[in-house]
Amino acid sequence: MILAAPDSITSLNRATGIANVAAPVVYAVTTAFAGASLLLIINWRPAPPEQTRRFSRLCVMAYTLVVIAITVLFWAGNAPVEQVTLFDVYYANTPYIRELIVTYLVAQGVAMMAASTLCWRWSKGVHGSLKAGLRVLAPAYLAIVCYDVIRLVAVAARWMGQDLDFLVDKVSVRLAAPVAVLGAIGFALPLAGPRVTETARAVQQLRQLSPLWRALRQVPTPGAIRASLPWWRTPPAVLLTGRKTALYDTILALSPYFDPDVREAAYQAALDKCADEACAAVAAEAVMILIARDRQRTGLERPQDLTHTPARRRHDLIALSRALTSPILPALLNHIGVLKKAARHE
Repeated sequence: MILAAPDSITSLNRATGIANVAAPVVYAVTTAFAGASLLLIINWRPAPPEQTRRFSRLCVMAYTLVVIAITVLFWAGNAPVEQVTLFDVYYANTPYIRELIVTYLVAQGVAMMAASTLCWRWSKGVHGSLKAGLRVLAPAYLAIVCYDVIRLVAVAARWMGQDLDFLVDKVSVRLAAPVAVLGAIGFALPLAGPRVTETARAVQQLRQLSPLWRALRQVPTPGAIRASLPWWRTPPAVLLTGRKTALYDTILALSPYFDPDVREAAYQAALDKCADEACAAVAAEAVMILIARDRQRTGLERPQDLTHTPARRRHDLIALSRALTSPILPALLNHIGVLKKAARHE
């Protein structure tokens, strides 16, 4: 787009002193871009290595020859009158220049059609941001094919003595900006998509762990170092790792205060309130952790029957955090409190 801008064309022609030298330069660059785009898709998509190498060699050879042909045809032809926007149709009947124009448009159209087809076929077998990127690239490449066809129609009209020059300077040029935007988005999505997804997942898990973090953040963890991670300059994935590590350390610090009798009593009470045993088990663990926190905070003695509790897995932490916001948790805590009072009275 930079090279094809009217000011750029005029500047290049003036700088070299050769009328219309910008035309083969622009055509060679855009043809090389078309070949490079096809080469990228060939190497990007999964395929047997030997097949990829063979197609890559053919692509490089074919579009190198096209670039050479564009250069040779320009020097063989005669284009003395400068044309900034209507070069294709103005010289549509000029020997050698005519062949140059057709070679450029056909070569670019073939490469873009092939790239669009490969992207669309590949998109049917993938998912996520890669699929989205390919579904954007396919129509972007197809729009370039439309650009080439529109210009070829205008050139063919000149061959038949008709004037459809508006297709070149009024219609086809309007495709340039959308194609550039779609192409940028199509290549950016597969690159940025996984990172964005990872960040969104980390932010979601940080939010899900908030209840558990608020409940346990003040628990002392002797021997564990809690590094300060400012949220405004720390990636969410790093914040999530730090948050999980701190929670694991906290649960480990509370494990000597865990009372299996409390967990069992809370579990039996939760069975009547939860939909399944897994829900009851998580709720019981949440109750045991909260009571262990209070026991450590108030300096009460540790229970006599200690049971080692292994470190929680990632989904255990999230399940525990959700349990803390469950409406049945206050009832379970109240039930355990009543049992304790009854035990002391006896």
